[in-house]
Amino acid sequence: MGRITIKDVAREADVSISTVSHVINDTRFVDPVTKGHVQDALKKLGYRPNNVARSLRSGVTQTIGLIVPDASNLFFAEIARKIENYGFQQGYSVILGNSDNNPAKEIQYIHTLLAKSVDGVIFISAGAELRNFKQFADSNIPVVVADRVVPIELADVVLVDNEQGGYDATRYLIELGHTHIGCITGPNDLSPSMQRFDGYKRALKEAGIPFRLERVVTGDFRVQGGSEAMDRLLQAPEKPSAVFVLNDMMAIGAMTSAHRAGLSIPADLSIIGFDDIELASAVSPTLTTVAQPIDEMARYATDLLIQRLNGHRKDENQRIILKTALIKRNSTARRKP
Repeated sequence: MGRITIKDVAREADVSISTVSHVINDTRFVDPVTKGHVQDALKKLGYRPNNVARSLRSGVTQTIGLIVPDASNLFFAEIARKIENYGFQQGYSVILGNSDNNPAKEIQYIHTLLAKSVDGVIFISAGAELRNFKQFADSNIPVVVADRVVPIELADVVLVDNEQGGYDATRYLIELGHTHIGCITGPNDLSPSMQRFDGYKRALKEAGIPFRLERVVTGDFRVQGGSEAMDRLLQAPEKPSAVFVLNDMMAIGAMTSAHRAGLSIPADLSIIGFDDIELASAVSPTLTTVAQPIDEMARYATDLLIQRLNGHRKDENQRIILKTALIKRNSTARRKP
């Protein structure tokens, strides 16, 4: 049998097509007995509403686009899962696009989301150029950007205080007596990485510790990149006694490199990360890190967007900045005398 239509339901319930439509959409009072007949027919025939046709009529698809730069990074995986859950609770399906940090792939996903007529879009640390955001504005599609600085007129923005988080991480290592503190950064074109790096430099300056460029290595926010960056740091003539790694995935890779070099963590080398992904408390030793409020970020991003979609917010775009928290675990210790 082909697709069941409301005409089939009307025939089964012996009512008009308009009556079936009113029962399905709850657009007019229908006699309870008649309504019961229609509902029985719907159930018996297994009718499923044609959401595509409905969305074409209403202009609303009940879908949200979500673009992340790296779905293999557990931070992005965790926040994407929470956004999907919050969206589902409010009646929205989420279409996920993973750009793999590839600008061309990201643009393709933008075009795909526009073609699918999503109601709104959430970017997580998107690397898109500003003109890409403008494509949604020109199509009257609301956008929320998380974890990246963009002009407020283009989108609602949900951020964490990355600079303060970087400062707190470095300051903690200094309080433990470390003065030779290395840093593994992320890509230089991403604002979260640069802000955390700024916090690192501020803490050093405040403590009177000279900034040394040779103690800084650029990574790629992935485990292998963190391992390779730590290899380079450990080859330096003056090895660090502690390293601030700008995300947990790289920090886990850095720990692998240190173990491979025969170093004991934290006896020989203290390592601190950033994000507090679930894996940070499962590795050995457990990873000291700066926690991003992942649940809050997901909730704010989803709520800001859905409030806009539901017409509950018609004010100017908002910028929300959330606080980080230092989580002390076993990968850091006081420097040996």
